[in-house]
Formats: sequence, structure tokens, C-alpha cells
Amino acid sequence: MNDTAGGGRLAGKGALITGGTTGIGLAIAERFLAEGAAVVVTGRGTEPGRRAEAALRESGPAWFVPADARDPDAVSRSVGIAVERLPALDILVNNAGIGVEAGLLRTPLEDYDRVMDVNVRGYFLYACAAYPHLAVRRGAMIHVASDAGIWGEQSIGLYSVSKAAVVMLGKMLALEGGPDGVRSNVVCPGDTWPGMRHMAPPGVADRPESGAWPMPPIGRIGQPRDVAAAAVFFASDETEFITGTTLLVDGGMTAGYQQREKGG
Repeated sequence: MNDTAGGGRLAGKGALITGGTTGIGLAIAERFLAEGAAVVVTGRGTEPGRRAEAALRESGPAWFVPADARDPDAVSRSVGIAVERLPALDILVNNAGIGVEAGLLRTPLEDYDRVMDVNVRGYFLYACAAYPHLAVRRGAMIHVASDAGIWGEQSIGLYSVSKAAVVMLGKMLALEGGPDGVRSNVVCPGDTWPGMRHMAPPGVADRPESGAWPMPPIGRIGQPRDVAAAAVFFASDETEFITGTTLLVDGGMTAGYQQREKGG
């Protein structure tokens, strides 16, 4: 078990991580624990949550709280439990997200409501619920968006729209949080193995992404640890003068169009 009074860039801090039971969210929780923080992770699935809690507790103080980011009561309850169990609420990581594989004009209205409710409304609800506690601690909000929110991806049009909204949400929260010392920054991952769990065509049950992605200039596909490293940076006291920024963690994919040499 880590001693939160000991060393680490996040020693003594408490973090609430939404969508923290798998993938990027779980990697962020693991890294935060390694840096001395205590964590609460949320998710809709009870079984994945219990597995995540058991795994995380091998490294430090960690709890799973079931919560649907679309539900204001569930959001308020999960923030309240986090405040009770953590030494303090210093960090909010908005990470819960879903998508739909369809062009924007081919996206059914029910999928529009579902995606926007989780990806945008959910982030807003958590920011509002956590803000009074973060203000006391001059804390930090980290919003996980996507490179699709910077350069749109037509095949997942609505997802791109929702993540572009998250980028602006992070900026507006930085403006409003500034007087209280609450920082708000956005992390935009590129393709990250093993991909999103909740991404499928309309009318199809959620399924993992195929992972058939173009290779970034850096020469490998992203790993959850890459995003976790960026999250630690924004959560740490090293970034006390950095707010309202958007950081791409995409191996250079959005740096520009790559020219491919002909003939191998």
C-alpha cells in the first residue's frame, strides 16, 4: 500500500475519476496511486467496478462507486461519497464516455441524446458537483476529450462534436475557476489501445473497437499509460499556472498530413 503522506507528485491528494474501471480511466487511477494519491473511481458496471477496486487496492487506498454520469442524483451521490472517503477532493478527472459509429446525419436522435448526455452533460454535472470542494483546495479538473474533438472524424461524427464541446467546456471552466485557483485542462488522446468499450453502430450492442488504426508518426499506437502521464502532470502542483489548455496525446497524428513514399 502506498502511504499518501509519503513521496510522490500527488502525495496526500484525493482524486475522483469517472469512467475509471477500465482502459484510460483505470490507468489514470493506477498512476495516481503510484504518485501517492487516494482515488475513487466510478462506472456503470458493478462487476467491472469491483474488479477495478480489488486491483487498485493492491497499490493504495481506492474505492469504486457505481454511478451513471447522466443522472444528476447519481453524480451528486458519488461526489459526496468521494468527499467522505478521500482525505480531500483535490482532483476531478472527467473520463466517462461513449460513442456511436455513424456519420452525423445518419445518427438517430436517441443516440444523439445518449452520447451528448454522457460526454457533455455528464462532464458538466460532475464539474458543478465537485467545484465547491475543489475551490476549497485550489484543485484541478482534467477533462478527457479526444483528437476527434480537434480534427473531426466523419465516421464517428457525433462523437467528434461531443468531444469538441468538451474542449470548450474545459476552457469556460478555466475562466470561471480562475479566481478560486481551480484549474481546468483538457487531454485529447489519439487512438489508444485497446480502444473504447462503448462504441458501436446505431442499434448494435456496445462492443470494443477493432484497433485497426493508422500508425502515428511516433511509430506506435497509444497506450493508456501515455494519457495517465499527462493526467498526472495536470493534477500536480507543477501546473499551478497552467489552465484552459488542451494537450494532444496522439503520437503526432494531428501534426499534419503525412506523405507516403510510393513503391514501399
